[in-house]
Amino acid sequence: MKEKIQEIAARVKEMRELSGVDVEQIAARLGIPPATLAAYEDGEVDIPASVLCELAHVLGVDTALLLTGNEPKMNIFTVTRKGKGVKVERRSQYKYQGLADNFIHKKAEPFLVTVEPKPECEELHTNTHPGQEFDYVLEGSLQVVIHDNELILGPGDSVYFDSTHAHGMRAMDGKPAKFLAIIF
Repeated sequence: MKEKIQEIAARVKEMRELSGVDVEQIAARLGIPPATLAAYEDGEVDIPASVLCELAHVLGVDTALLLTGNEPKMNIFTVTRKGKGVKVERRSQYKYQGLADNFIHKKAEPFLVTVEPKPECEELHTNTHPGQEFDYVLEGSLQVVIHDNELILGPGDSVYFDSTHAHGMRAMDGKPAKFLAIIF
């Protein structure tokens, strides 16, 4: 996983440098400290998927280019077969699978996310990112905390929220949970 993080970090840095903008400019656009962006580019800190989406937008490239190194080509439709989406191992508690990596100029990033169960006594990790997010639970039970509000969602339940507020998810009942996440 560390190798994949390093590859993505190198692509982010290269695209920023090719764009002719410095770390401070991009960090200001993302609303993060320059030191955080520098740590992302050096591969010291894993880049959250949502920040990758925003970085791609700011750099004027598709997220797939940052994730895979390949430029998307489809502009009318793209099909992602079951289990064939681009796997994005971003954090140990979440496994992302990109569902539209070959479609160019996306207005949103859809992911299939699997959350592995962790002990309930373990602290829930939260994050924030620019934009909005829609999550639709497919399997399992999911604890969702958004801006100090706790929700329990089951299959067929969904939540749409402002992702600039701290949020995190946890699989419940000792079983994995799967959900469709769309980041805008």
